[in-house]
Amino acid sequence: MTHAERLAAFIVRASYEELSGAAREQLKLRVLDTLGCAIGALAGEPARLIRQQVEDLGGTGHATLIGGGRTAPDRAAFYNGALARYLDFNDSYVAKGESCHPSDNLGAVLAAVEYAQRSGRDLLTALAVAYQVQCRLSDVAPVRAKGFDHTTQGSYAVAAGVSKALGLDQARASHAIAICGTAFNALRVTRTGALSHWKGLAYPNTAGCATHATFLAMRGITGPPEVFEGNKGFMEAIAGRFEIDWSREDLERVTLTGIKKYNAEYHSQSTIEGLLELKREHGFGAREVERIEIDIFDVAYHIIGGGEEGDKTRVRTKEEADHSLPYMVAVALLDGQVMPEQYRPERIAREDVQSLLRRVAVRPSEEYSRRFPAEMPCRLTVGLRDGRTLVKEKRDFEGFPTRPMAWSTVVGKFERLAEPYADAGLRREIADAVAKLETLPVSHLTALLEKVRAPA
Repeated sequence: MTHAERLAAFIVRASYEELSGAAREQLKLRVLDTLGCAIGALAGEPARLIRQQVEDLGGTGHATLIGGGRTAPDRAAFYNGALARYLDFNDSYVAKGESCHPSDNLGAVLAAVEYAQRSGRDLLTALAVAYQVQCRLSDVAPVRAKGFDHTTQGSYAVAAGVSKALGLDQARASHAIAICGTAFNALRVTRTGALSHWKGLAYPNTAGCATHATFLAMRGITGPPEVFEGNKGFMEAIAGRFEIDWSREDLERVTLTGIKKYNAEYHSQSTIEGLLELKREHGFGAREVERIEIDIFDVAYHIIGGGEEGDKTRVRTKEEADHSLPYMVAVALLDGQVMPEQYRPERIAREDVQSLLRRVAVRPSEEYSRRFPAEMPCRLTVGLRDGRTLVKEKRDFEGFPTRPMAWSTVVGKFERLAEPYADAGLRREIADAVAKLETLPVSHLTALLEKVRAPA
């Protein structure tokens, strides 16, 4: 069999019964966390613009839009995925050469399960498949160093998750993988230099397009069978040779993903937690700070610290701010938190944070680079104007796989993000539905999401 056929066989044989109790609980945590991120993004400018496009273009009402209304599944996958991604607050997975946000797959899987009129068990199973495919390809076939975006592996994950949600047989699932893997290879320039709305929309775009392509495969459209190993295929053109024995894969990779404690790029979480701990322990304020030095692993340095992906001291937009470690550290010290309000245009532009971020220095550490990704290590050195030097070393944060986040904590995050758009009763109903999702039809959850009120 081809690589695509072997992956398709894995998709078809995957079952809810195969999930461990831990994986089932972690999947539900991520569903609730992602829905909170999505609801909390309803007032964002991209959400408003995409909503206008969806309403203008129309589409049959097979799938629910968070915040009300219905449209075609591929458009729902794009819109709901854009909501989930916009705040940059959803979960993450880190491998040595790649990082990704596997919950980006929820919008596509949810739309497909709703279209197929299937159950919460089916949603959890299909989502677990998408997680497994994206995370394992990140492990063995990283593309960032080749100039491609992690949404490239995401095209295979969406094809896999949507194929499972629709109940496709092995042949049709194989063609879905082949079409999506051929068609949606995105450039890393999305996340380098001056950042734009597309940073938050690249994966939703892949999700919407790959959902559309998987529906084509469902109807019998075929794709290049040797998409992985063939002449000019994924291995030869982008990733290099790799091997995954899909007959031996399980559905447990979700347990190695992490949930963000702060509304900040994933590799910054330990640093922000450490700085806020230092502030609480020593009681200093931003005006007392002469300098902040951060030693961190090389991946964080290159993505958010001013390394190969560009200067991080020039911060003008939300997209640049949530990928600038100097900004995130500075605003955390000033405001005592990093949440969506720290990315409002007026907050980004204020002189206090713009001045402080220029006193933050970020350096790569060989030692910490060796310890990543099993740890998320860093060392903070804060020099105060009174001559004191404060030091804090971190190896992880609350939400990292070594320190999993509790259900109550995720509910608290969901409540905070959803509060402007859903009353207390509706928020409780959504959380309760996710908690017992395996016992419900998925239409029960989507009916609740339709009651969320998007801004006029």
